Amino acid sequence: MTLDYFSAFVIGLIGSAHCVGMCGGIASMLTTALSKQNKTSNVTLVFLYNTGRIFSYALIGAIVGYTGSTAARNMGIPLAGLRLVAAIFLIFLGLYLGQWLMWITRIETLGKILWQKISPLSKSLIPVDTPLKALGLGALWGWLPCGLVYSTLTWSMASGNALSGALIMLCFGLGTLPALVLMSLSTIKIKQFVNQPFLRKTLAFGIILYGIYSLIVAYHLLF
Repeated sequence: MTLDYFSAFVIGLIGSAHCVGMCGGIASMLTTALSKQNKTSNVTLVFLYNTGRIFSYALIGAIVGYTGSTAARNMGIPLAGLRLVAAIFLIFLGLYLGQWLMWITRIETLGKILWQKISPLSKSLIPVDTPLKALGLGALWGWLPCGLVYSTLTWSMASGNALSGALIMLCFGLGTLPALVLMSLSTIKIKQFVNQPFLRKTLAFGIILYGIYSLIVAYHLLF
């Protein structure tokens, strides 16, 4: 499982280009709005947003880890079978990040149904005039439909229990932290850097290779 935690962190780190593209604008917008209404430093607010976001990732990971392991036991499916599914999703994630095959976007549409019910809660947190509101708004942000998050959740599903599922998503969230923090602090160069086609495709290819490796390992565990 230690390798899974590290891998989740690396996936978050590698997937930062996607995070900056999808969430960077949100992070910058929130920081700009807060700086006009709250005397708390931008750095503190940014970390509160991201703490809330990562907490939501861990909570979802715990839910998926528990339900996935329970369902697998009830159906007589070995965890290696779930790991096989997770490895396949990892390959699709790499193809998605490299913009070679966009099937993952179909999964994002499922999350939009839940997001439509959750997003109105943000109205009660705006204007963000307290650190608690910043934390709460960040927690809502963590439920934003995202193919990168959903693909990593398959590893939580195959983790075997709620705690491991939560830790996997915690490590993933920490991996996404550097790029989003820098983006939130208006370091625009980070967006220009991570969005370079060559870099994005190279990192995506690395995820595909790791997915293939994971697929082989899961296959041998299963058969």
